[in-house]
Amino acid sequence: MAPEPRPSGIVRFGTFEADLRSGELRKQGKRIKIQEQPFHVLTVLLQRPGEVVTREELRNQNWPPDTFVDFDNSLNTAINKLRDTLGDSANSPRFIETLPRRGYRFIAPVVSEQESKPPVCGEESKTAENQPARKSRTRRWLVFAALMTLISLALAYVALHIRARDVGHSKINSLAVLPLKNLSGDPAQEYLADGMTEELIGRLTGIRDLRVISRTSVMGFKDTKLTLPQIAKILNVDALVEGSVIRDGNHIRVHAQLIRAATDEHFWSETYDRQIEDVLALQSDVAQAIAERIAVTITGQEHSRLIAARQVAPEVYESYLKGQFSARNTRTELEASILYFQDAIRKDPAFAPAYVGLASTYAGLASIFVGGPPGELRPKVITTAQKALELDPELAEAHVLLADMYLRQWQWGRAEAEYKRALQLKPSDAAAHRGFADWLLCQGRLEEALAWARRGRELDPLGDIADEIGWILFQARRYSESIRELRSYLAVHPNAAFARWHLGFALIGNGQPEHAIPELEQTVSLMHRSPGSLELLATAYGYAGRRAEALSLMNELKQRRRRSYIPAGSLINPHLAIREYNEAFLWFEQAYKEQSSILMFLKVHPFFDPVRNDPRFKDLLRRVGLS
Repeated sequence: MAPEPRPSGIVRFGTFEADLRSGELRKQGKRIKIQEQPFHVLTVLLQRPGEVVTREELRNQNWPPDTFVDFDNSLNTAINKLRDTLGDSANSPRFIETLPRRGYRFIAPVVSEQESKPPVCGEESKTAENQPARKSRTRRWLVFAALMTLISLALAYVALHIRARDVGHSKINSLAVLPLKNLSGDPAQEYLADGMTEELIGRLTGIRDLRVISRTSVMGFKDTKLTLPQIAKILNVDALVEGSVIRDGNHIRVHAQLIRAATDEHFWSETYDRQIEDVLALQSDVAQAIAERIAVTITGQEHSRLIAARQVAPEVYESYLKGQFSARNTRTELEASILYFQDAIRKDPAFAPAYVGLASTYAGLASIFVGGPPGELRPKVITTAQKALELDPELAEAHVLLADMYLRQWQWGRAEAEYKRALQLKPSDAAAHRGFADWLLCQGRLEEALAWARRGRELDPLGDIADEIGWILFQARRYSESIRELRSYLAVHPNAAFARWHLGFALIGNGQPEHAIPELEQTVSLMHRSPGSLELLATAYGYAGRRAEALSLMNELKQRRRRSYIPAGSLINPHLAIREYNEAFLWFEQAYKEQSSILMFLKVHPFFDPVRNDPRFKDLLRRVGLS
C-alpha cells in the first residue's frame, strides 16, 4: 500500500531520479527495477531528507494495522533491497543511514522538481514571452544540481574514509550466535531452533581467524532479559548473531541478523525460506552470509567445509534432533537418545551426524559405568565414531570422540593425532581444546596443558573449563591457585559436583584435609554416593588421621564392588592416604587390567608421590606408556 499523502513530482539525489507519482526509479536516465515495498520506504525517506524517520512511522505509513506480517523482518528486507538497488552500504552509507533501534535517515542532498504542467487556456502567449527567463532558470538549476552532486560525492568520499578507518579499528574477530527463537507456536519445535543454533556455531567454528563462542555458553542466554551489549561484554565478543525459526509443516523460515557489539548496530539481516529437507543447505547459506558480511579471511578448505550440505528427509532430521536435544543426564535419558539416533540411522544409514550423536551417547553411558567397566563401552564409541568418519571425514566432533577414547585406552599417539585433526577442522572447538589439554597433562607438559585449557575458556567462558583449569593447577602442585580458581567457579555454580570434587583434591594437596572434608561430604550428596565421591572423602579422612572413617568408606566400596561394577582405581588413593602401600599396588594392578581412567594421570598425580620411586610404580608407568 502506498504512503499517504504521496507527492507528485520528481526527486533527484546523487545520480538517481525518483518519480514519486509513477513509482519509477531511474539512474542517469535509465529505469531501474525496484520492488514496490522498498520504493514506498524510499518515498517516505525522501519526503523528510536529513530527518530521522522512526521504524514506527514507517510501519504506520507502509504496513497498515490490518496487514498480518512480520514487520521487523519485512522492513529489514525492504531496507536491504533498497540499499542493494542504490549500491549503498550500511557500514558506509551514502544515502540511507541506520540509527540502531530507532529508524533511518536519508543523508544525501535531495532536489525536488514538480513536473511541468500544461499551460491553461490564454497563457500560451505569456509562456512564449517568458522563454528567455525560463532558459536562464534552467541553466541556473543545472549549475546548482551539478554543484550539489559534487558536494554530495565529496561528502560521501570523506564519510567513506572516516567509516573505513573506524571499521578498521573495530574488525570483527569474535562472534557469538545467540539461541535462535522458536516462533512456530509449538514448544515441541524448540529442538529445531536449538539444532539450527548449534549447526551455525559448528560451521563458523571452522574458520581459523574467527573466535566463536561455544553452544554451552550461549545457551545460558535463552530468554534472557540482558541487552545485547551486556551479553557481548560478558562473552567478550565483537559481534552477535540473533534470529528466529518458524516451521509450518515441511516449510521452514529462518531470520538472522548481525549486530556490532560496540555500537548495537544491526548491519546485516536476511530471511531464508526452505523446505525442511533442505535445512542443511539453509544452515550453510546463513553461515556463508555471516562470514562474508564480517569480512573474515577464509581459506579454500574452510570455504568448502562451510558450504558442504546435503538433503535430509524430515523424519530423519527430526529423530536426530530429538536424540541430540533431549535431556541426557541419566541412564534412562541416555538410552532414550540412543533409540532416536538408531531410528535416524535406520531411516538413512548415510546420515553421518546421527552416528556422531550415537557415539557421544555411548560415551555418556561409559562415563557413568552403565553395563559394566567403561572398557566394555569404549569399543562401541570408537566403532560408531569411525563409521561417522567413513561417511564424512571432516566431522570434528567424531575426531574428538575418538581422541577421548584413545586417551583412556593409553593410545597416546592416536589420541594426539585425532585431537590435532579436530582442531585443524574446527579451531574454535572448545571440547577439542579441553581434550588436548588433558592429553598434554597426561604427558607431564603442564604449562602447555594450562595454556590450551585457558584458550578453551575463551571459547566457552560460561562453561565448566574453569573446573579443568583448577584440575591442571592441582596436578601442577599449584594448590593455592587451584583453590582460588575452583572457589571462584563454585561461587557462580554452587552445585557443580565435579568442581567441588576437584576442590577436595586441591585442599588435600595443600595440606588441608580437614577443610576438604566438609566440601567432600557435600560432594557425596551431590554425586549420590558415587564411587569417586566416596573415594576422595575416604582419602581426606585418611590424610586427616581419621583412619576408622576412611576404612568404613573403603569397606563400603569393596562391598559394592562385589555386587556391581566399581572402578578398582577408586581404592588406590584411600590406601595411599593411610600408608597401606602394598594394598595400593594390588589395586593399581587391578586398575591396569580394567584400563581405569585414574592411570591416565600416573605421570603427574601428586597423590602418587609417596610411591613414585618404587620399582613397581616405574614398571606400571612403562606398561601404560608414560615412562
